[in-house]
Amino acid sequence: MSLSTHVLDSTRGRPAAGVPVRLETRKQDGWIPVAEATTDDDGRVREFVPDGPPEGVHRLVFDTETYFAGARTFYPEVVVTFQVTDPAEHYHVPLLLSPFAYSTYRGS
Repeated sequence: MSLSTHVLDSTRGRPAAGVPVRLETRKQDGWIPVAEATTDDDGRVREFVPDGPPEGVHRLVFDTETYFAGARTFYPEVVVTFQVTDPAEHYHVPLLLSPFAYSTYRGS
């Protein structure tokens, strides 16, 4: 199993390079940080952890306030919660971003 993301900045019409992203896993006592990364020049984090997250509920926390530093933004962070049901599959979580809106879907 592997996990990746791709962040696109719709206001600039290009990949969002330099977005800090944190992977967290839900446990009985709350959310546990698993890995941190920053999007590359193509707006991607190609792999968070070598074996990927196990079956269960996880989330990616995108630090959009840092990315939009100095600009007005409504969402200081975007949290995308998802469920891994088959650890053998690849999970791709794209994020389309602007200072006042975002959307996401399960990619391939």
